[in-house]
Amino acid sequence: MEEERYVRILQEHGIKPTANRILVAKSLASARRPLSMTELEATIKTIDKSNIFRSLSLFKEHHLVHAIEDGGGQGERFELCHGHGGEGDEDVHVHFYCEKCHKTFCMDNTPIPVVDLPEGYLQRSASFIVSGICPDCREKTPR
Repeated sequence: MEEERYVRILQEHGIKPTANRILVAKSLASARRPLSMTELEATIKTIDKSNIFRSLSLFKEHHLVHAIEDGGGQGERFELCHGHGGEGDEDVHVHFYCEKCHKTFCMDNTPIPVVDLPEGYLQRSASFIVSGICPDCREKTPR
């Protein structure tokens, strides 16, 4: 049943559902936070790095995932878009980067402030990263 859901999502974005693409989409969805290529490779042991990269590139091209750079040195991190319109990235929200565990979290209910651009500029996406310590790491840190 769950596989049918990912087949449908891929098809809604104009992506041919293959076993590898379904597995990459499932892995991103189950993570519940943006993942780097390294984290995806560690999660998906049955697909090589080049196939994961090709799937992610195709997903970006078809607006199924969006990529963020959190400044943590892991390169881009990827997450499934919440909306599935296929025409653009409507998932404009704040991300939080934990300086201790080096994980990035979505702050879905914290929108990026509106930026009033000068005339002639067209915004296609926005990125807003807040850095600090996540709740789990704060609990582990002695006071």
